[in-house]
Amino acid sequence: MQIIEPAQQMEKEKSSTKKNITLLIIVAALGYFVDIYDLILFSVIRIKSLNGLGITDPDQLASIGSFLLNCQMIGMLTGGILWGVLGDKKGRLWVLFGSIITYSLANIANGFVTSVDQYAILRFIAGVGLAGELGAGITLITETMSKENRGYGTMLIAGIGLFGAVVAAQVGKHYDWQTSFIVGGIMGLVLLLLRLGVIESGMFHKVKSEEVQRGNFFMLFTSWNKFKRFINSILIAVPVWFVIGVIVTFANDFGKEMNATEPLSPGNGIMYAYIGIAIGDLLCGALSQVFKTRKKIVFIFLTATLVSVVFFLFSRNFNAQFFHIMCFIMGLSTGYWVVFVTMGAEQFGTNIRATVATTIPNFVRGSLVVVLLFYNWLKPTQGVIHSGLIVGLFTIGIAYFALFNLSETYGKDLDYVEK
Repeated sequence: MQIIEPAQQMEKEKSSTKKNITLLIIVAALGYFVDIYDLILFSVIRIKSLNGLGITDPDQLASIGSFLLNCQMIGMLTGGILWGVLGDKKGRLWVLFGSIITYSLANIANGFVTSVDQYAILRFIAGVGLAGELGAGITLITETMSKENRGYGTMLIAGIGLFGAVVAAQVGKHYDWQTSFIVGGIMGLVLLLLRLGVIESGMFHKVKSEEVQRGNFFMLFTSWNKFKRFINSILIAVPVWFVIGVIVTFANDFGKEMNATEPLSPGNGIMYAYIGIAIGDLLCGALSQVFKTRKKIVFIFLTATLVSVVFFLFSRNFNAQFFHIMCFIMGLSTGYWVVFVTMGAEQFGTNIRATVATTIPNFVRGSLVVVLLFYNWLKPTQGVIHSGLIVGLFTIGIAYFALFNLSETYGKDLDYVEK
């Protein structure tokens, strides 16, 4: 019988832990890659798909496009609560499997729609499915890695995953819209095979055995302290989706008003913006680790967002190349998404951490519904450019206020529960 020395056993356990963490990061990053592909694809092929359904009037393209985008975002808002609660009650891995099956099948079905009503229903279902991926992955990383290094793990997830938008832009550009949806669905189903080797969070197993409420979404509203942490964690990232969901998605409308010398493509804009976001996430995550602060780094990126948005909206008579450069710069500036999600997970105890980490990014995405309503309400009287400027300044101003009211979370011990 072979006797294993304590030192050998410890080394073996360390090696096993490193392998598990590496696999977890790879799986979570690829999962987020597919998630972002499917999430962004509609913005890329919005005009092409509606033309395919016989809708060509510019006003209808804008109004129906906003309606379908809202359906997707409301689905994500709903799914954020659903998957978050299930993540704390059933486990983080349970959510990873359930969410990806939901949005993969919905996107495959989306390739066969023949009416706007079918399109809307499937965008809602896909939105529900898309809501679970990121929060569950970030929760697993923050609970598995050390408090000093977990920022690097979440940085890699978001940095790699966000390149899914680049692939979505290329697939949407070179293939028909039906094929683009089906490709996303198939990628999601293939990804399920990789998830089989991922292990559940140790912190979740620990809290599961304790007599404590888990996944109670309404706990976030039982005290001012918890509610303040929750709402401020949401508001700091609303400018990210203002840039993507308004300025870039409706770039063709802005281009006309700004006297662009050639038509602006939202699909290309999204691709360059997400290249910027991906690089920004890697940079923001690394800086937050090097300088050991989340808040100060987010403040710098938020200020860069303000400057780049204002500069773009005051630009005139530019070509598509200038637009692509500005999309990259605005994307780079809003690349604090990874730190925002990490801060959200670090703000709360293990018994509602998945609930918060999943609802926060999806409430931000869902906030686009309100942002678009505000933007469209202003448009008839203020015009496209001034409406964009007002909404942009408003969302960024709120983000500054929310950031000021959040506590620093770098290096915070997460092995605790909320009462």
